[in-house]
Amino acid sequence: MKISDPVPFAEILREMDLEFLVLGEYGITVEEAVKFVNHDHFVFLDLRTKEEHDHLLFPFALHIPISELPDRIKEVPRDKFIITFCLTGFRAAMGYAYLRTQGFDEIKALKGRLDEMAGAVTPNRFYRLGPV
Repeated sequence: MKISDPVPFAEILREMDLEFLVLGEYGITVEEAVKFVNHDHFVFLDLRTKEEHDHLLFPFALHIPISELPDRIKEVPRDKFIITFCLTGFRAAMGYAYLRTQGFDEIKALKGRLDEMAGAVTPNRFYRLGPV
């Protein structure tokens, strides 16, 4: 698989025209995404804080808080399709943009709220609640 060269952030922003945003080219719906849970070529990247992660765990996901992503970028596999997610989608979109600047091509941000994803996957098998 060819690794792309890093892309300047300005170029990422230029891609984000009205058509890009309206068509949702950057994102993937919860309904589409859950089909790829535990699929070898897909990695779900959980960008929530440690506290959020500890409250609701998705064992199939790689957890790297958005604030740590630049320092832990080498943990994100470049040969996989990355699906970023967080509580509301904001950090997922930021993570999408950042990873694009780092040369990641196969990447989407989860469109929708985390509670939608929790509702779409099987409890205890794909997620579990942490201690309250």
